[in-house]
Amino acid sequence: MDLRLLLIAALSAVLRGSWAQQEGSVCIKANAQSCGDCIQVAESCGWCGDENFLTVGESKSARCDDLESLKKRNCAVTKIENPRGGINIDKDKPVTNRKKDVAEKLKPEQITQIQPQKLTLTLRSGEPQTFDLKFKRAEDYPIDLYYLMDLSFSMKDDLENVKNLGTDLMREMQGITSDFRIGFGSFVEKTVMPYISTTPARLINPCTGNQNCTSPFSYKNVLKLTDKGDEFNNLVSQQQISGNLDSPEGGFDAIMQVAVCENQIGWRNVTRLLVFSTDAGFHFAGDGKLGGIVLPNDGKCHLENNMYTMSHYYDYPSIAHLVQKLSDHNIQTIFAVTEEFQPVYKELKNLIPKSAVGTLSSNSSNVIKLIIDAYNSLSSEVILENGRLPEGVTITYKSICKNGVEGTGENGRKCSNISIGDEVSFKISIESQKCPSNGKPEVIKIKPLGFTEEVEVVLNFICDCQCASEGEPDSDKCYEGNGTFECGACKCNDGRIGRLCECSKDEVRTEDLDANCRKDNGTDICSNNGDCVCGTCECKKRENPAEIYSGKYCECDNFNCDRSNNKLCGGHGRCECRKCTCDANYTGSACDCSLETATCLAKNGQICNGRGTCECGICKCTNPKFQGPTCEICPTCPGVCAEHKDCVQCRAFEAGEKKDTCEHDCSYFQLIKVKDDKKMPQPTDQSFPLTHCKERDANDCWFYYTYAIRNDTKEVYVVETLECPAGPDIIPIVAGVVAGIVLIGLALLLIWKLLMIIHDRREFAKFEKEKMNAKWDTQGNPIYKSPINQFQNPSYGNKGASL
Repeated sequence: MDLRLLLIAALSAVLRGSWAQQEGSVCIKANAQSCGDCIQVAESCGWCGDENFLTVGESKSARCDDLESLKKRNCAVTKIENPRGGINIDKDKPVTNRKKDVAEKLKPEQITQIQPQKLTLTLRSGEPQTFDLKFKRAEDYPIDLYYLMDLSFSMKDDLENVKNLGTDLMREMQGITSDFRIGFGSFVEKTVMPYISTTPARLINPCTGNQNCTSPFSYKNVLKLTDKGDEFNNLVSQQQISGNLDSPEGGFDAIMQVAVCENQIGWRNVTRLLVFSTDAGFHFAGDGKLGGIVLPNDGKCHLENNMYTMSHYYDYPSIAHLVQKLSDHNIQTIFAVTEEFQPVYKELKNLIPKSAVGTLSSNSSNVIKLIIDAYNSLSSEVILENGRLPEGVTITYKSICKNGVEGTGENGRKCSNISIGDEVSFKISIESQKCPSNGKPEVIKIKPLGFTEEVEVVLNFICDCQCASEGEPDSDKCYEGNGTFECGACKCNDGRIGRLCECSKDEVRTEDLDANCRKDNGTDICSNNGDCVCGTCECKKRENPAEIYSGKYCECDNFNCDRSNNKLCGGHGRCECRKCTCDANYTGSACDCSLETATCLAKNGQICNGRGTCECGICKCTNPKFQGPTCEICPTCPGVCAEHKDCVQCRAFEAGEKKDTCEHDCSYFQLIKVKDDKKMPQPTDQSFPLTHCKERDANDCWFYYTYAIRNDTKEVYVVETLECPAGPDIIPIVAGVVAGIVLIGLALLLIWKLLMIIHDRREFAKFEKEKMNAKWDTQGNPIYKSPINQFQNPSYGNKGASL
């Protein structure tokens, strides 16, 4: 069991060491030649700027290592270059606590729902910077709503119900905001074949029969956003239905123009809602080819006199293009469509963030309730998005929503079920994996979808160390000024190499330079453990960054020393040039010999119980019959009591086998007599080994003594009186024997008598049983003859017959 535990502990130590080595190897393996290169490798890497840090044979890249390794390699903390990133909040206006019933009204630009508004982040590669972003829905926040309606012939009855939408919707929205504006636009289809009929008569009235319809058009901005509900009702009442040939409509063209024509529509920097009302599907990018239109939609405003004039020139926009423009202009879309097209528009909703779908009744009678419900659904959710990220920069979100609910990953971007006045927060981490090629600051923007407010984040990148700005160009410390001395090392000019830039690249492998890299004029260059660069050995790096070659010829290393217990230098020293330099109180080629004697101390305070010497922390017993950690065990010894019995007996009682040689053989201990065993030393009272003995002499008498060694003096305490057994009493013994014999005789007689009685009773019972079962024989006597004879007259019968 102990061996398994030791193996497990050793394995754990190896694994911990391997993990630490792997972390360090990231910095070592990068082979960084400057401080700037080093700090781009990983957050844990640092550069030692001490000019005298490197030992003979170490390359310049050895200055780049993890911080702990640099400290262990005796690089002063003040010389370690390890720049850190940081966060500076430039604009931090608190979120607005606005109440609807307050007399003083704020302008939209005076309302703040997101905090902070601007930050500057200083990023170092591999080191994320995290900041908190707060969002709070302001009460009585202004709303702009634009109603975009399909005016194809199938929407005729819907138009009648929308004519009073302005005032009715104004009244309903008073419960949400006191600053509400509404606008109206309509669309039909591109004015080319095959979407509409281009015959002159159909261009004037596309409807059949006696229906009076207006000319077909692509998109018309009927009413700019206004706070006058009556004006909405009047203008909508003047609208007429139009018509087209195919079922899908050109609604995407209209949505694009509503999004990008901000001035014509009258959008403010407030909550922007677009209600898209139709009972049909939609055309999208590529469908324009049917009408000979191949140019992609340019996403620009083309309204002239409130009419879209380029529908015949540009194709329909793609869904992705619409998503981009709606997001750029902070527009939230509500699709009010009939039951038949619900599945189609629900799929479209999944592609357009901050959009909702409502079921429109056949005549649009429920449009107000649909808008209110959709607005509440959209406004109860906040979703963060960010602009394009620079190359190598990543961003992660963590949301802390209502009731402390947390979200990570994609869910970390959003919070749901937010009511007016609720405050939620996000933890946003931005990390750079590398320094951008131009090294210039970058700007990204983070904003909640559907809101005009945003957070501006300026990114500054740490691309070099502070010490680099203090470098000495063409320094004398670099060979003939062929480099810049910065951060404790030479940064060579182009075409120069070497620790001191002493060589040009053309001189690297010449024979003359290689000769300087051979030890004792041998054949091995740099002891086969390095490369000869400019006549100087640069030692190789091993997979394990803790293992290092060193020396002028790379002849030394710190991992080929003697081992003990599978540990380099026994774990009690360091390996220097293949020899162990032991810690204090340790010696030996593997530092496996401890000079401490604490492990050799016995319980009596003596080293090895006085029976051996302490060598390397282990007792070496001088008498081979003793063993154990402190020479306390003697398997072949008879025991302390038996060993000293004869001497104690002869000295205390002048008896025993050593009676005649007692003075010569038994004077090695001090004898102390006591009256009884209570006066003898007790084990619990002693600070030295003590043995209690009880032995018997030739007369079967017991004697008691103790044996102890105190301060190298052997002491024997003995009870001065023997404990002998008393002689037998004859009379009781004889009387007992006689009485026993008599009692045994009487017992035997009683047993015999009892057995006879039992036997007689059994025989008598047997006789009685046979007597009862006896039967007397009634057969005649075979020799008896009866005295009576009987004769018959022979003629007696015939006489009677003749008559």
